[in-house]
Amino acid sequence: MPPAGPFVGRPEALARWPWLEQVDWEGLDAAFPVRIPRDYVEGATDPDDPRLLTVLPDAREALAAPDDREDPVGDALMSPVPWGVQKHADRVLLLLTKRCHLYCRYCFRRNHEPGDAQDPSSEEWARLLAWAASSGAREAILSGGDPLAISDDRLYEVIDALRPSIPVIRIHTRAPITYARRITPELVAGLAARGPIWVLVHANHPGELTPAVEDALRRMVDAGLPVLNQAVLLAGVNDDVDVLAQLSERLVSLRVFPYYLHHPDHAAGNAHFRVDPARGLALHRALRSRTSGIGLPAYVVDPPDGSGKIPVEEWMARGAGGTRG
Repeated sequence: MPPAGPFVGRPEALARWPWLEQVDWEGLDAAFPVRIPRDYVEGATDPDDPRLLTVLPDAREALAAPDDREDPVGDALMSPVPWGVQKHADRVLLLLTKRCHLYCRYCFRRNHEPGDAQDPSSEEWARLLAWAASSGAREAILSGGDPLAISDDRLYEVIDALRPSIPVIRIHTRAPITYARRITPELVAGLAARGPIWVLVHANHPGELTPAVEDALRRMVDAGLPVLNQAVLLAGVNDDVDVLAQLSERLVSLRVFPYYLHHPDHAAGNAHFRVDPARGLALHRALRSRTSGIGLPAYVVDPPDGSGKIPVEEWMARGAGGTRG
């Protein structure tokens, strides 16, 4: 019998993955939380399993790289209110929490300081929602952390407060992939009743698309919620055209559109996941020959100047590419 509870604790992790004995779990967890849903790593025993590579603490996270950035996508430069970001006139980004069901070790928002508030205060909530509703934006992106790490009622409160000022709501969440049990019939019904709501999920590898994950994705699509996928190109995980093609094929079969393939952002601690953009472009060109238009994600980068996502090819043409992020 597995231990009770949905998350793998340190003692169980050391028993299941003995190579972690050599890793400074406590130190790495203090720098960026280690949280591993048991469902997500079911059956994962190989050190090279792509799921384990992205969730288990790794000694390389403690190594500084010369091109590390504290704010790799320029969020702070475009944050007029706490927990709010606006990079485009027609869109606002609301960071509803810093909490996630699973903390991806390549995360670009790794700046979790000990003692930091994990959720907005009551005053910050009120200010954030008032700012968004009066921004003139036509789309609101609910992000975090993971917006599905908050309760259904809190989530509905946000959506209802933004309507009718903002007609389109996007929920950017990894929960359907990492914590599929969160996608309950009640949640899906509540979101469908508040449409138009678009759900953007985050799967990087076909191995993440377990039967439980597929059921969660189908549940949303069947309810009329458009679902798109954003993947991150990660060295040693999915920087292989066969893997990327399989991911796209599986997503399309589930009626999930492979929307973006993100060039990895240069957050401190994730240098071992980074892929040279020239190699990324070569992989994307190879993928183009392997999949139809509905299966081809756009290969994009979110530059550190806060200007927002652009195609990697354009970014390199500007002279901003190379190995810098």
